[in-house]
Parts: sequence; C-alpha cells; structure tokens
Amino acid sequence: MQTNPENTDNLLERCAERLRRNGFEVVILPDEKAAGAFIRERIETLAPASVSFGDSMTLYATGTIDWLRSQDRFPLIDTFEPGVPFRQLIDRRRQALLCDTFLTGINAVTLTGELHWLDMIGNRIAPIAFGPRHIILPVGRNKIVADSAAAYERIRTKAAPQNVARHEGMVTPCAKTGVCYDCSSPHRICNERLILHKCHPAGRITVVLIDRDLGL
Repeated sequence: MQTNPENTDNLLERCAERLRRNGFEVVILPDEKAAGAFIRERIETLAPASVSFGDSMTLYATGTIDWLRSQDRFPLIDTFEPGVPFRQLIDRRRQALLCDTFLTGINAVTLTGELHWLDMIGNRIAPIAFGPRHIILPVGRNKIVADSAAAYERIRTKAAPQNVARHEGMVTPCAKTGVCYDCSSPHRICNERLILHKCHPAGRITVVLIDRDLGL
C-alpha cells in the first residue's frame, strides 16, 4: 500500500481512530523530531525504574536512542551497546523483558487497528506481549497497510529482506533477491510472529504515528 502525500492526514487519522478503538493510546506527529520530543517527554512523565529498547531504525531516527544513552536519570538496559560481547547482550535482552518501559518499532500497522511484527529471536516482540508496564512504538506512515494480509505481505517482501540486507554477514536468499523463499538459512529472521489485535490492558501501549516515511 503506497501512501499519498495528498491523503496522508486522512490515512493517519483513520489508522489512529481504529487503534484507539482497540485500546491503544495514539498520537499523530508531523516528523521524527516532534516524535523524539514527545517520546522523551513521555519517558520523563513515566519516570521508569528501568528502560530498554529493541532494534528500530525509526527509533534511532527520532534521536531517542542517543538521548537514552546520554541521560543518567533513568537506568538503561542497553541491548545493542557497541563493543559488548553478543552473549552479554543476550543476557541484557532477557533483563529487558521486565523493564518498566520498553521501546521499539513496528513492521506494519493496519487500518483495522492491528500491529504486526516478524522477528528472529523474539527480543522485540516478547516484551511487547507481556512484561514491561509501558510500551512506546514510533511508526512511520509507510508502515500503514490495509489489513492483516497486506501486513504479512509487506513484512515478507519489504521489511524482512531489507532488514537482512542491512546486516553484514547474514546470508539468506531474500537478501539477494528481495523475495521471501521461506528458507531454512541459519540467518533467517522470519522465525516468530506477533499480532496485537487489542491492547490489554487498555493504554499500556502508546503508538506514535509519524507523518514521514521512516524505517523499513
């Protein structure tokens, strides 16, 4: 589903309205700078005892990761800290399951008010499903699709192949062709799927809709 600049406002409003019906908190913001300011203010208001994040190009684009790493008010469980051995990062990702506030991106959002992910090891989707008290999810308008079928198609033909291709050393058929082959590669990132039909309890998850094409 391609977004059209002429009807973006309506698209975002329609998406937000359905998400709110399903119990999600939603805010619409014009760009990544405004989204970053909102996320920082939200975290400061929540005053979490700990905070962590999952990999997300959109989250980086908002400046949130740089801010989290530079501040010292809220303890950060940094699961992607450069120079830290992989096994130690895995242990941190286990700790992140019980952080107070967790942030990451979304692979697809439907106009029916659902959120969709496909993950490699589950460190992004497990905290979303259960654990942290609050979840904050920034998402660009390019992630909005019509329905569940379109969400899965977007993940298989865009998000997953492009995500593999940006990670050096990962070898899968889709990284070369851009098309999912339902492969058995040890580097396969399409292993675990999460769909949120509703937010329970209502308001636990905040979706930040950004009127920009961001992330993959």
